[in-house]
Amino acid sequence: MKTRRFFSLFFTALLLLGLTVPARAAEGDTGDWEVAAKAALLIDPDTEEILYARNIHERLYPASLTKIMTCLLVLDALDAGTLTLDTVLTASDLAVGLIPADGSSAGIKPGEEMSVENLLYCIMLSSANEGCNILAEGAAGSIDAFVENMNAKAASLGCEDTHFANTNGLPDENHYTTAWDLYLITREARTHPEFMPLVNTIYYEVPATNLAEARKLRTTNYLISNWYTAGYVYKGAEGIKTGFTNASGYCLVASATRSGRSLLSVVMGAERITLEDGTILTQSFSETVKLYDWGFDSFSRQIILSAGELVGEVPVTLSQEQDFVKVHPAQEIERLFPKDMDPVKDVERTITLTQESVEAPVAKGQILGQITLSLDGNVYATVDLLADEDVEASRLLILQRDILEFLHRPVVWIAAGGTVGAVLLLMILRAVLRARRRSYRRGSSSPRRSSSGYRGRRR
Repeated sequence: MKTRRFFSLFFTALLLLGLTVPARAAEGDTGDWEVAAKAALLIDPDTEEILYARNIHERLYPASLTKIMTCLLVLDALDAGTLTLDTVLTASDLAVGLIPADGSSAGIKPGEEMSVENLLYCIMLSSANEGCNILAEGAAGSIDAFVENMNAKAASLGCEDTHFANTNGLPDENHYTTAWDLYLITREARTHPEFMPLVNTIYYEVPATNLAEARKLRTTNYLISNWYTAGYVYKGAEGIKTGFTNASGYCLVASATRSGRSLLSVVMGAERITLEDGTILTQSFSETVKLYDWGFDSFSRQIILSAGELVGEVPVTLSQEQDFVKVHPAQEIERLFPKDMDPVKDVERTITLTQESVEAPVAKGQILGQITLSLDGNVYATVDLLADEDVEASRLLILQRDILEFLHRPVVWIAAGGTVGAVLLLMILRAVLRARRRSYRRGSSSPRRSSSGYRGRRR
C-alpha cells in the first residue's frame, strides 16, 4: 500500500469555546441598510457568534439599561442569602430624594415598605429610579457602596469600557458603558433563573403597602406589549430592558427565539422620528425588529463538521499491515452560517499533525493532531483529530528500529571507535613485534665454520 501524506481540505465550520475572546460568526451582508443607532449588536447567546456589530465598543450613556446591572447584583444578593424575595425594605428619604421630578418612578414614598420581589418588578417593568436606590441600600448598606459593587462586578465580567456613577442610569458624564459590555452584563444576569421571567413580564400588580394602594405595572418594552403603542410586538420576543434620556437617546436590550434559535440584541443611541405619513417611529424597537428579521432569515444553523467525517490520513511506521491511518474530528461542530455563503468554499480548514508520522502501535481514538476552522482570519474552532482504527506494530520492524537506534547512539559509536582503535593498535603492535623478532634473529645468528684439520685414526 503506497504511503500517503496527510492533506488539508476546505470545509464548513465556525467556532467559540473557551475562550477568552468571543467566537465571531461570519457576519452576513445586511444589504443596503444599517442599524439607525449609535451602536448595535446582534449575537447568538448560545454560541456567542456575532451576526451584526456596529460601534460595539464605543462608550455611550446607557440610561435605564443600567438597571440590568442593578437587578443582577440584587439577584447575586439573593443567592448569597443577604436578601430574600420576601425581605421588606423601607424607602429612605435619600433613596427617594435623589430622583428628579421628571425621572421615571413608581411613586414610592419615603417610609414606604415594599418587598424585594415587588421592587424588582418596579425597576424592570416601570423603570422606577427610586426602586434602584432602595434595593441598593438593602443589598449593600448604602447607595455609594452598591455603586462600587456595580463597578467591581462589571470589571469581573470583563467590561473594559464601563463605569457606573449611580444605580439607575440618570445622566452623569462618568456613567457610561458599551453595547458589548451590556451584552456581558446581560449574559451574566441570564444565568439567574429568576431573571428572564422577571423581564419578560408584561403586567404585574404590586400589592398595597403601608402608604399606597395597589400599583399596576406595565412593561415599557413595546416588543412584548402594545399597551403604550402598537406596531412593534414581535413574535418570540422575550424582554429585556428599555432606556431613554435626552443624553442617551432610545436604548433597548432584547432577546427573541424562533424555531429553537435565540438571538440577543443591544441597540443604543437610537432616535424617535416622524415619518411622512405622520407615524411616530421609536427606532430602538423598529431597528431591533429589523435585526431580528434579518438574523433569523439570513442565517441557518448547520452541522458543518461531523464527528464521523474522515478528514485525512497520517503516515504510520513500524507496521506491516498498513502505512497510514485515517483520522476524524473529536466532536461535531454546529454553527450559524449566512445562507448566501458557501461553507465549503468560504471557510478554511487547517490541519496540524502532532508529528509528521506516527509509530505503530496506534490505538483507536488516539489524538494525532488538530483541525482549525477559520474564515477571513478569524479562528472559530480548534478540534482534536483522532485515529479512526487500531494499527498493530510489527515485532520485526520494532526490533530493526531498536537495533538501528542502538547503533546510532553516540556511546555506541564511541565504544565501537574505541574497540576498532584498540584492535588496530594491537595489530600494529603485533606487526612491530614480529618485525623486531625477525630483525633480532637475523642479527644474532652467525654462519658455522667447518674444521680444516684431518682427524685420522691413530695408529
